[in-house]
Amino acid sequence: MYCLIITTCKPENEKKIIDALLEEKLVACINSWSVNSAYIWKGKVEREKEKILFIKTKKERYKEVEKKIKEVHSYEVPEIICLDIKEGNERYLEWIDEVVR
Repeated sequence: MYCLIITTCKPENEKKIIDALLEEKLVACINSWSVNSAYIWKGKVEREKEKILFIKTKKERYKEVEKKIKEVHSYEVPEIICLDIKEGNERYLEWIDEVVR
């Protein structure tokens, strides 16, 4: 089973998160986009420019990925959401198997 993990971060924290996950081979691929985020934090509406990361890995590695993100993330409560991948290009999923230890 495979999953897509989503997190957001400050642009200056993006490389640290990506490098930590890839160097330990916890994930196979990470895509990032610049986004404008609006959210409520401590009772106040906040607006930030952030990066959103789409992280592809094996479901069995989710807890390790979550732990590593928390270790290197600059937010007090980082967004970390896991979505199961039910189907996909078989060769792509095999590639994830080859890359993720």
